[in-house]
Amino acid sequence: METPTHTLASLFDQLGLDSSIEAIEDFINRNKPLPGHVDLCNVNIWNRSQASFLKQAKEEDADWADIVDQLDAMLR
Repeated sequence: METPTHTLASLFDQLGLDSSIEAIEDFINRNKPLPGHVDLCNVNIWNRSQASFLKQAKEEDADWADIVDQLDAMLR
């Protein structure tokens, strides 16, 4: 069985954000660097639904977890 692979663009789509390359780069540049001691889902750049999705993806080690980790690293 093949594990679904998500992209950064698909994560932004899932979060309801513009998923164009330019928009993703702009989002990252506007919001980095995040404090190292704060979990990604607890940063005030997310609405409640987005934060919940990010938290759940990590807690359940969902198929979104790898791309969420990638976004987290890009924002640090």
